[in-house]
This record gives sequence, structure tokens and C-alpha cells, in this order.
Amino acid sequence: MDETTSLSPTVSQRDQWMVESQVFQIYQLFATIPPNAQSLMLELQRDKHIDFLTKGLRHLGPNFSVLDANRPWLCYWIIHSIALLGESIDDELHHNTVEFLNLCQDPNGGFAGGPGQMPHLATTYAAVNTLITLGGDKSLASINRDKLYGFLRRMKQPNGGFRMHVEGEIDVRACYTAISVASVLDILDEELTQNVGDYILSCQTYEGGIAGEPGSEAHGGYTFCGLAAMILIGEVNRLDLPRLIEWAVFRQGKECGFQGRTNKLVDGCYSFWQGGAVALLQRLDSVINKQMSEALNISDIAEEKVSLDGTSSDAASHLGHEGKTESCSPDFKNIGYNFINEWRAKDPLFHSIALQQYILLCAQEQDGGLRDKPGKRRDHYHTCYCLSGLSLCQYSWSKHPDSPPLPKAVLGPYSNLLEPIHPLYNVVLERYREAREFFVGGS
Repeated sequence: MDETTSLSPTVSQRDQWMVESQVFQIYQLFATIPPNAQSLMLELQRDKHIDFLTKGLRHLGPNFSVLDANRPWLCYWIIHSIALLGESIDDELHHNTVEFLNLCQDPNGGFAGGPGQMPHLATTYAAVNTLITLGGDKSLASINRDKLYGFLRRMKQPNGGFRMHVEGEIDVRACYTAISVASVLDILDEELTQNVGDYILSCQTYEGGIAGEPGSEAHGGYTFCGLAAMILIGEVNRLDLPRLIEWAVFRQGKECGFQGRTNKLVDGCYSFWQGGAVALLQRLDSVINKQMSEALNISDIAEEKVSLDGTSSDAASHLGHEGKTESCSPDFKNIGYNFINEWRAKDPLFHSIALQQYILLCAQEQDGGLRDKPGKRRDHYHTCYCLSGLSLCQYSWSKHPDSPPLPKAVLGPYSNLLEPIHPLYNVVLERYREAREFFVGGS
């Protein structure tokens, strides 16, 4: 191989340089324009986003036929985005959405991607979150919890994982969607959680992040899913949290947004998947500090043992993995509630202002909708997860999950402020509380 060939950039390098160039051109333009023009660039285009989203809920063109098995997801992405913007849909759309999702609900439990299709854990999660976001007794009562529980039990596997559907794949995404739905509907029990922690633990990689299945690469979406599921089943102390933090925070790059995997391109959707994982970790400082303290103690003991007899201990590598939870019987009913109810002010572990900058300047389309990165087209998926990430950023310094943040925590005009979310379920906090009151009752 000659010197010229060996120095040729890879496809990944060229793609990275191209994205950096596009992003930095936007930032350079922003830095050179007058302050009033900067304010306009940083403004969240609320009305245009609402218009883009509402049109999508009423009608989608033939190009969307490829998403025929994902129709509850389209409902969730759009309706959750509208709720984040502090708006709601009209009564007719509300009624039609509930009726449509009822057609997707399988007689034997769970929700399918469309009427007449087989039930699937991912679309069950999307449908349940949509109905919670719509709110109201009719919407919430339409979920057949008994049948849904039976569907979850049928998807549960002996190794602790879940299948996405009958004869479908087993992965961490399936674990999260099953556990999240069961938790928010108050049907989570030890039958559903048995061995789930073992399966997710087997997916934490040498990098610290969590893969979709054992032996695969750490990934932002699966990391959020695995971490959130471990919190909801009361076993988060089993994960190597210091290593997970290190992996997650270094996914925020020079473009100011997050990448999904090591050496991959920035993508606006990871504003939630990675930003959400870091936001969850921000609330686990007592567990993390305990793990780090125990690691130091084990290290000291191991060094002393080496000095005495020349042997070493592998105990540190198993830190936090022996026990499942401090309590023999976790209070599944209240884990999600307590996670936000016991909120305390903490400094964010990522650069929240920088991430807001990427979302507003690089991911936002001025005509409405948000996107992956400059050069990509807007879509409902990226609109949902960019806005979800933006909400997390804005409330990342708050003393309480829904207390109004200080103006310095919100990039751009304060009118950019979105509704707060429950970070474990990604539903607007007010809607979560209504659903909890409906399914669990007052606490």
C-alpha cells in the first residue's frame, strides 16, 4: 500500500467532515449577524410546528404507505409533539384518534401497527402513550389492561427478555416498551420483571453503553431503553453506572448535538435518546457515588492483596452486579411516581445550552418541523424527539420536574419553553399525573 492510499480518508471521515462543515457554517452565520437577527434564529417556530403536525394527523400522502405498520407511532410522534408545545387537538381529532387506536387493539391484548395486524410491543407502547397524552376518561378507559397484561406475559422469555411480537426479535427495546407500558398502567409485577435485569445487564458493553442484544454495539436508543427499564424494575444499581455515564456524555460532540454510537454522525433524535439517558443518570447520583466509593475500596483491598501475595481480585469488575435491589420486593406501583416526586436540583451532566443550540439552529426547519441534521428533511419522528430533548434541556437545572426554569436555562426567548415530561416514559408530566390518578388512584 503506497503512502497516498494509506492517507485517504474513509467514507465515515468524509461524511463527518461534511456534516461539521454544514453545522459550522450555520454557527458562523449566527455569530456574525446582529442580536435581533440572532433572536429570530433562536426562536422556536411554534405556530409552524403546530401546523406541520396537525396537517400530518389529518392526512398523510401516499409516500407514507411504507409506515402502514407504524400508524400508532405516527399518532404518538405527532400528538406528543403537540402536547410538548402546550397545545391539544380538537374534539373531532381526539375522538377519531381514540377510535382508530381501538381498531388497532387486538382482542387478545396489545396494539398492532394498524387494524387487522398482529399486536407488537413497540406499537403497544406508542398507542398507550398516545392515549395517555390525549387524556380523559374515554381515552384512558379504552385500554384493556387485563388483555394487555396477558399479551405481555406471552411475549416474556425465560432469559428475561421480551419478544417484540409472536416469533419476533428479542432485544432491550422490547424490554423497555413492555416494562414502561406495564408500569404506567399499574400492571407491573414480579412475573413480568423476573430475569429482566439479568438480560439487560448482559447487554451492557465494554464501552459502558447498552446494546440491543448481547454481543452487539452500544447504542443510544437501547441505552435509554435499558437504563429506564432498570430504574422501573428497581435494579438500576446492577448496571455499571460510572462507565455508562462516561460513554453517554462523550456522545455529545463538537456539533453540540448527540451521536447514537461511537464514530457515528450527529442526529437530532438523540437529543432525547442520549440526552434522556443522561438526564436519568443525573437523578441517580446517590447510587453512582456508592458504586464509585465501593470501587475505590475494592481497588485499595486488591492493591493490598497484590502487595502481600502477588494475586489480584476481579471483584471490581462485578461491582453492583451481585444484588438486584436493596429491597426484596420493589414497590413497582410507585417507582415511576417517586422518581419525579423526589426530584432535587442537580447540575446537568451534559451541555444543555449547546444541545438547545443544535436543536434550534440545525434541526429546526423555519417552515415547521424538525430534522436529523442540516441537509435532511423534516419528519414527525425527529420533530417528536428533538422537542422531547429540548424540554429535557430546559428543565435540566430545575428544583422540581415542573417548576419554571430560570431564563438562563432556556436558550432563546423564554417563549421557547416547552411542557415538562416524565423522563422515564416520555409523556408530558401533566398527562402522566392524570393517568396515574386514573389507574392507581391518589397517593
